[in-house]
Amino acid sequence: MRASRRSEVDPFIVMDVMEAARQAEAAGRSIIHMEVGQPSTPAPAGARAALSRALEADPLGYTVALGLPALRQRIARLYRDWYGIELNPDRVIVTPGSSGAFLLAFTALFEAGEKVGLGEPGYPSYRQILKALSLEPVGLPTRSENRLQPVPEDVPSDLAGLIVASPANPSGTMLSRDSLAALIERSSEIGAAFVSDEIYHGIQYEGRAISALEISDDVCVINSFSKYFSMTGWRVGWMVVPEAEVRRYERLAQNMFICPPHVSQVAALAALDCDGELQANLAVYTENRRLMLEGLPKAGFDRIAPPDGAFYVYADVSELTSDSLAFSREILAEAGIAVTPGLDFDPARGAGTLRFSYARATADIAEGLTRLRDFMGRR
Repeated sequence: MRASRRSEVDPFIVMDVMEAARQAEAAGRSIIHMEVGQPSTPAPAGARAALSRALEADPLGYTVALGLPALRQRIARLYRDWYGIELNPDRVIVTPGSSGAFLLAFTALFEAGEKVGLGEPGYPSYRQILKALSLEPVGLPTRSENRLQPVPEDVPSDLAGLIVASPANPSGTMLSRDSLAALIERSSEIGAAFVSDEIYHGIQYEGRAISALEISDDVCVINSFSKYFSMTGWRVGWMVVPEAEVRRYERLAQNMFICPPHVSQVAALAALDCDGELQANLAVYTENRRLMLEGLPKAGFDRIAPPDGAFYVYADVSELTSDSLAFSREILAEAGIAVTPGLDFDPARGAGTLRFSYARATADIAEGLTRLRDFMGRR
């Protein structure tokens, strides 16, 4: 059977870690999950109740390609509530997760062979989706003094696009308004499309996350119900695009996806009104963050950038290992803790880093830190 070069993407290592952890649990071991960026909480109760009602009253067939009008309108209202932006709901496109939004954006914005910049460390699927679409990902090595975020001087002039995430995965660091504006200005200067990954908005601890839409309308913003709204498996996200480009995205969405899952859209609409429960989740992440920032240095992981948002700590472990993949396997085997090697996020420097997720229950995080201290004490 033929196979395309486009299909030769790298594995998403964290998914391999998840599988190794699952096998260990199936064998009867207790595993603390610090590998995956997934809340331990279910979708909000109001979302589940709304879906239960809909299952009895609605066939839940296809929706229009851009998503349920009521959901698009409610998302537009979120921009008013969170950012003070009066957003035309016509610009909102509901997608099958943020991954579907990235497929739409990269297809709509770039020609095959063009270069698209992304900060490293960064979310690995950007790179792999770009490669699968015959685009050239260009890693932009970030520095600790810039809190692992790109700055304008990192951005070469031959890019067709720039992808930025704030809060970022894996570091959890955020861009200030001025820093974000400077990157948007640099993109405009070189004629590059600006794609803002905002899927961790709502999960921030000091200050608030700035949306690229507060600075410019000539951007593509991507968000998701996975993180703050605790709906990873429901696979529903959204994007906001310039008004003149909506039809272009609609044509692509019609042919690529037909529509986002109807059931997930029903639940997502209700989730937008469940802020009390979601803020309670945020309180858990806040406590977990405190435990991590206190406990990781005690276990020997003291080279970290304190996260502003999301639910990750990215640690420089180059003094402990030159092979983060082998180190993560050792931690799983010896301590019963699943963590993600930095190779997922930074192909060049990730052999010396680990990402710790603290999205799980506080008791799990406390137990994981105890195990980690014991493991490092024996090592």
